[in-house]
Amino acid sequence: MMSAFVFNSKAQYDAEWFLMQVESIENNDSLFFDAENAEKVDVDKLDSLVHAKIWGKEYLVTNRLELNIYDFSEGEIPVYPDSVYENRVAELNKRTPINLVYNHVVNNYIKLYSNRKRNLTARLLGLGHFYFPLFEEYLDKYDMPLELKYLAIVESALQPQAGSRAGAKGLWQFMYSTGKMYGLQSNSFIDDRFDPVMSTIAACEYLTDLYDIYGDWSLALAAYNSGPGNVNRAIRNAGGVKSYWAVWPFLPRETRGYVPAFIAVNYIMNYPAEHNIFPIDPGQNYYDIDTVKVNDVLSFEQVAEMFDMELKTIKFLNPRYKKGIIPANDGNEYYLRLPYNVAADYREFEKEVYAYKTLNGIKKDKLLAEIEKAKSRRVHIIRSGENLGSIAKKYRTSVSKLRRWNNLRGSMIYPGQKLVVFSPGYVRNSKKTVKSNNGFHKVRRGETLGLIAKTYRVRVSDLKRWNNLRGSVIRVNQKLIVKSPIVEYDGTYVLHTVRSGDTLWDIAKKYKGVSVKQIKKLNKLSNSRGLKVGQKLKILKKA
Repeated sequence: MMSAFVFNSKAQYDAEWFLMQVESIENNDSLFFDAENAEKVDVDKLDSLVHAKIWGKEYLVTNRLELNIYDFSEGEIPVYPDSVYENRVAELNKRTPINLVYNHVVNNYIKLYSNRKRNLTARLLGLGHFYFPLFEEYLDKYDMPLELKYLAIVESALQPQAGSRAGAKGLWQFMYSTGKMYGLQSNSFIDDRFDPVMSTIAACEYLTDLYDIYGDWSLALAAYNSGPGNVNRAIRNAGGVKSYWAVWPFLPRETRGYVPAFIAVNYIMNYPAEHNIFPIDPGQNYYDIDTVKVNDVLSFEQVAEMFDMELKTIKFLNPRYKKGIIPANDGNEYYLRLPYNVAADYREFEKEVYAYKTLNGIKKDKLLAEIEKAKSRRVHIIRSGENLGSIAKKYRTSVSKLRRWNNLRGSMIYPGQKLVVFSPGYVRNSKKTVKSNNGFHKVRRGETLGLIAKTYRVRVSDLKRWNNLRGSVIRVNQKLIVKSPIVEYDGTYVLHTVRSGDTLWDIAKKYKGVSVKQIKKLNKLSNSRGLKVGQKLKILKKA
């Protein structure tokens, strides 16, 4: 576990020191008063006093003797009848617009968190003290139920660098494409899905959009987990009823347990003492953390050695930076989260930090070289008939380099194998489909329905319906009916024509690099409910 900071004792010492100076001044005692530096001294000590008097009240209590109000013996696991669980959940339900109900499915998850996963729950109680103030700040800003903070427990167990087999990442488990639509970027050095603040903002926006679609928080949560398509299908199978428990049998298996788990987490986070579970200190306090702007390329090692910090502490506070390098040399703004007292030192010695050479010899030129190398990194998936020679030629490199980059001893490769390629000079040789303007498209060699649909900005299902196609097989020289596209160009913008069933989320997904937030701002929209069939939405052409 990460070592805790000793802020309490230091802050208390600073506060008492400051009060002594005030008393000395009041008594006309000038022994401790430096008029030339009075302003600086006052600011420093006032800062300590604020932390001691205000943020000090927010410190996590982990003393079992103080928290064990029911006098349970250590290791005792309390069990209650259904009526007790039902009454407690009903009390929680009175405090939130989210429909919290108790049933046998919820009970199974309560048992999971209160019994089999007791140690995990104790850690979550501690981590919640660190993350929940952040979550609540943005949930309040977006006028959302504060209980949604518990969703991050279901998603990631409050692990900022959590990843799923499906590719979802971060506290709020965003898939790459969904994250990108809500402004979360990813490259070799950063992944915004790991950033607690940025991912929380994106989660608030995504959940708000889902609630605007369904008008029900439970359905919005289900859609957050499995996607709006699965929820819409479940609603249709339930006869059009927009009620979570009505559509519950028709949801994917994983999603059927998602909302019950959320309800159970609400319960256990509010009644931990009743189950003889107490928080484990995470070693950090939300109110001890400050943010500084980074103006030049920087490594975690430079900061750790310069200010005598543990490297794992910096990594914990800054999970956005995947390699421990902040690539602040490309015009973008980058920030670093540090304990507030270290942040003050960072601001004072910022130039020295950038110039500091670590024990491992990391200097700015090496960091820049790493950044440039990562920018040219590509992954090539081998196709049938390819060999190292043809791949090397395609990427304007050599076979020997391909072997070195991928630790290959010989020339044996196989279809589907992934090869790492560093090639800044590579130009993608992609197929291009030529449009026809007479309502028909003549299929050319190498074209697929997906490629044609993308060219005409229509759906594959539309192409199939217009041409009475049962499958996806098409022939060279086959003529396909292509009706009027849903996209027009208007100089600066792409004009998207809204069709039946379209949501802002669906529309953003169609256009590369476009987010729901951008569409809303450009078209002065508040949610998806205001969309009308035939309505034209502006989309930035550069996307």
